[in-house]
Amino acid sequence: MLDAFSAPGRFFKGNLHGHSTNSDGDLSPERHCKFYQDAGYDFVCLSDHFREVYGFPVTDTSAYRNAGFTTILGAELHSGNIGNGEIWHILAVGLPPDFAPTDAGESGPQLAQRALDAGAFVAIPHPDWYGLTLDDGLSLPEGVHAVEVHNSICTATGRGEGGYLLDQMLTAGRKLGAIAVDDVHRYQRDALGGWVNVKAEAGSPDALLDALKRGAYYASTGAEILHLERNGDWIHVETSPADSVWLLGRGAKSTHVFGEGITRAKLPLEPFVGGWARLVIRAADGGRAWTTPIWLD
Repeated sequence: MLDAFSAPGRFFKGNLHGHSTNSDGDLSPERHCKFYQDAGYDFVCLSDHFREVYGFPVTDTSAYRNAGFTTILGAELHSGNIGNGEIWHILAVGLPPDFAPTDAGESGPQLAQRALDAGAFVAIPHPDWYGLTLDDGLSLPEGVHAVEVHNSICTATGRGEGGYLLDQMLTAGRKLGAIAVDDVHRYQRDALGGWVNVKAEAGSPDALLDALKRGAYYASTGAEILHLERNGDWIHVETSPADSVWLLGRGAKSTHVFGEGITRAKLPLEPFVGGWARLVIRAADGGRAWTTPIWLD
């Protein structure tokens, strides 16, 4: 939680999950990158579906990098089945372009481990959308980095949240962060609804990927976290105007500040000692922001 604000550098805005005509999106990779750059983003990871029907693409977007915009190579991986019979979806940000196609019989957890071994930031996408359970999540390797707490396209279908899974996995001892993404397929409908703000000293792919792995980021659908620090047994936060500030922990543990136009809040850490706490901000227009958790062992 705190590394995103204490680390040197600045925030870079990016979308980590999207699709092009190399799988089932409606824009070419070049137009995908231009779309996000024109919208003011600093980077994207174009994560086309890594399936045989599409030729197992790790779409190379390096040609679309420039002085003000960069890309990270990645893919949405699929293999095997979760408990309800749906095929696994695994988001891998930072794959090498020669990442090997899925082997016949390779399970989702095995594929996630292979992506981790290849140096990727690995996340659990849209768990609510396809009914991913805690048992499914815990079957993934320990090194998985994050859960999508917001997915724009899945929100439009009524199942775009992931906080329920994140909280259960944190309670089970998994150290995961929270990301927000578009998962864009139809650019006039799915785009610009969720992103990450990554704190890094440089906007290069390597620097951004390293910051993601360290948890130096927060997720947003519009609310901004301007400053965050720990002072003894308290968390102090400065935000864009908000109506709700929550610190959430295991089970029903939570503290909050409610009001109109909140820009500063102070919340106690004492209720969360022995576990974890994560911060959620909500603006009056419904925009939210989520931090990675702080551990209070």
